[in-house]
Order: sequence, then structure tokens, then C-alpha cells
Amino acid sequence: MSDASTGVSASGMAPVVMIDRGPDIHEPSIPDDWELVCGLEVHVELSTATKLFCGCANAFGAEPNTNVCPTCLGLPGSLPVINEKAVTDAMRLGRALNCTVQPAVMARKNYFYPDMPKDFQTSQYDKPTNENGWLDLPDGTRINVERAHIEEDTGKSTHVGGDGRISSAEYSLIDYNRAGVPLLEIVSRPDIRTAEEAKAYVSELRGIVLALGVSDARMEEGSMRVDANISVRPRGTDELRLRCEVKNINSISSLGRAIQHEANRHIDLYLTGDRPIQETRHWDEEAGRTRSGRSKEDAEDYRYFPEPDLVPLEPSAEELQAIDESMPQLPAAIRSELMTAAEIGVEDAGLLVDRGDAVFALEAIGAGADGSRVAVHLINNLADGVGALTPASFAELVAMETGGDLSSTQTKEVLAEMAGTGGSAKDIAAAKGFEAMDTGELDGLIDGLIADHADEWSRFCGDDEGDAKKMAGFFTGQIMKATRGQADGKVVAQLLNARKG
Repeated sequence: MSDASTGVSASGMAPVVMIDRGPDIHEPSIPDDWELVCGLEVHVELSTATKLFCGCANAFGAEPNTNVCPTCLGLPGSLPVINEKAVTDAMRLGRALNCTVQPAVMARKNYFYPDMPKDFQTSQYDKPTNENGWLDLPDGTRINVERAHIEEDTGKSTHVGGDGRISSAEYSLIDYNRAGVPLLEIVSRPDIRTAEEAKAYVSELRGIVLALGVSDARMEEGSMRVDANISVRPRGTDELRLRCEVKNINSISSLGRAIQHEANRHIDLYLTGDRPIQETRHWDEEAGRTRSGRSKEDAEDYRYFPEPDLVPLEPSAEELQAIDESMPQLPAAIRSELMTAAEIGVEDAGLLVDRGDAVFALEAIGAGADGSRVAVHLINNLADGVGALTPASFAELVAMETGGDLSSTQTKEVLAEMAGTGGSAKDIAAAKGFEAMDTGELDGLIDGLIADHADEWSRFCGDDEGDAKKMAGFFTGQIMKATRGQADGKVVAQLLNARKG
């Protein structure tokens, strides 16, 4: 087997990649009497040092056609040698998706494309490495995984001129650097019923991939790509109608828009007495629509047969046990732990997991910080990252805030400096002259405000809860203005309520 050391950092941690949840979907909703039937094919490029069947570098961004050799170019007489690390990573991801990991056979998938130099793709067909798994979404919805099989990536074509499609191009350029890069194709069953479910599925899958460190999952670089198989049916039926496969989807937000658009296109065809044809279509992000590509092949059109130059892959019980024992904590478990520790909902916990801040939050809470304040700061005040903060220094700052040594305004100011340059919360607060205000000074301010705003105080003390809440905000704002944000909002609220009786 070829050398395939992983491409993750020396620390062993996968790089953090922000999840593009994207804006709300602006496509018209699917009519209530119709139902989406969608399955996704997600291609994940594995972060090995070398390609799947040769020693060429697996590296994004190199000069075109520099990471190539006779094997990945399919030249006569060259023979493949499978990458051990790619196989292990594929099995790890299969285990994380609750798949049965089994003996597998590599197969030749025969077709002609200019970006496939051998005129066939080495893949897996009837005996894939991973079968029959599932992925649970944060809301509890289960999406079944049909298979997760190993295959090699193709080259990349660039069509120059026209609209960027081959039909209008003046000429085309081909870069074979990507040809032979190891892929894992994860095929879901058609269990997805809404565009939001599809986005949640890809987000969760991406989180698992990053937690395992098997890929950087950068959709903008093509190391994670999604194809959506889309059909519709009248709600209440269980029929499976003709589907279209939508490609060229390069973000999670685009996935939602593409699914919504294509589903409505199918419905419009049915309502006019027409019907879609089984084809591959391409998502046009700028136009916000899909465009016809080519007729969709069925499995028999590819004339699969076992790859004669590669032996079957037969994982041992010891290998699978080692994989299970090395499995890191996955996003679902981290999210659940965070919901309990920080007393937050699944959406906020999911956001922190997506940003890569969940473990940091749990470490800060473990160091004694109040969980809810940790979550509030990470979500609202540290959206661009924790910077130079450490969990211990963050816990120190939160303790000062919850202990009344710093107001919320002061805490934000100290937090911004700590994220930028690091340092101790106490030292930074002292340097800025931040001290907790004396309660007696606050009492005097409140007495003066009550005297100056008698009508507002009567409304604060009245029976109208909405009006009282509004006036509480008014008085707190006046005090914050007078103290230049140094007053502790909790202490202010306590003093106001004490006077209210």
C-alpha cells in the first residue's frame, strides 16, 4: 500500500471551517399538497498526502498538471497501488455514520469524459466498503445512508469563453492534478423531505468529517461537493417519480435554493400536463435556476466490472476495533453536552459546534465559568473567533462579570482586548480603571431619576407588565448613560425592584 500520511495539522486537529448556513431560501415554498423526495450524494476528498493509487501529491492549488504521473494519467503499463490511509479514513467515516463496514471490491466504472484520462473511473459498485448506515439531524430526524464508497476523483475542465459551459466555449483546458485524488461518496436514501433538512444533513455530515480530521471539507475548493437527486409526488402517496440530479452546488445555502427551485420546476411541469425527464442539471447560482446538462445514466450504462489490478479490501476485526477505539467525540455528542452545560437550545449549540467553538466553551465552563454567559459571549461577541483567548482567561473574565466586578459593557470591552492581544482579565480591567460601582452611589442616582421622572416611575410601578418592562429599560438606560456603562445591570434591576416594593 502507498504512503498516505494525513494532511491535517501537526496537532492532529482538523482545520476549523465555518459552516455557510446562508440566507433564508427565497424560492417559493413547495405547495402543501406536494412533497419533496430528495436524496444527496456527497463527495468528500480525503486529506491524504498522496493520491489514491499513486505517489503523486494530493494538494490543492498547485500549478496545473504538475501533480501527475503515468498511473493517474492512465498510461499503458502503469499499475495502481491502493492508499492504506485513504481506506482507513473511509472506514472511520463509515463507522461514524453507523454503517456496516465490510469486505469490498474495487470496480471499473466505464464512461468517456475528457476529465477522466483513463476513460474509466476506479470506484466501488456492488461491494462497497460501507453500507446501510444513518445520520440523525439535530432535530432528531433520521436520514438513512445507503452506502459510502471509495473512488478516485476526476480531473477538472475549464471552458473558456461564452457562458463557461462547454456548449458555448471557444476552447477547453484540462487540469489532471485532481485526477486520482481519493474520494468517499456518501449516498443517502431519498429520505429528505425539505430543503432545510438537506442543509442540516450536509452541515451535520461536514461536522463529522471535520471532527474525524479526514478532510478539510472546503466546499469552495471542491473538497466537499454535493449532488442532489430531486423528485416530487402528491402528498400522501408513496410513489417515486422521475428524478433529476442537480450538480454544481458549492455551498449549503445554494443547496437549499437549488432544491427548492428544482422541486417547483417539477411541480409546474406536472400541473401543465408535462413531466420532467431523467437528466443531470446544473445549478446556476447567478441566475437562481437549474439548467439542463445531459441525460442521466443508469448503473448498467457504466458496464461495471471488478478492477483486475487491485485485490479485494478485507478489513480485519483488529483494524475495526482500533478504529472504534480512536473515534473522537462527534458533533451530536458535543452538542448534547453543551446544551446541558450552557443551558442553551439545540440551535445555539449547533451554531457553536459549526463554528468550532464548542470544545472551547466546554473547557471554559469546566474552568468555572457560568455556562449561559459563555454561550452569550461566544455567539454574540466572538462571532469572528476567540482570537488570543484561552478557556482559563475567558473563565476568569466571566467570573468577574457574574460576580459583579464588571458591568456587561465593561466585560465586552475587556473581552475585545483579550481576544486581540490575550492577557489577564483582572490586569486589563485594572488598566482601564474598571471598578464595581458603589451601591450607595447607584442609590443616589436612582433617587434623582425617580424625582425627575415621576410619571415614568408610576408606570414602572403600575399593573401593566408590558409598560413596567418598558419603563425598567428606560431607567436602566438612564443609569447606564449617567455612569458611562459602569453600572452593573443586575444590581440596577435589584435596586429598582426593591424601591418598587
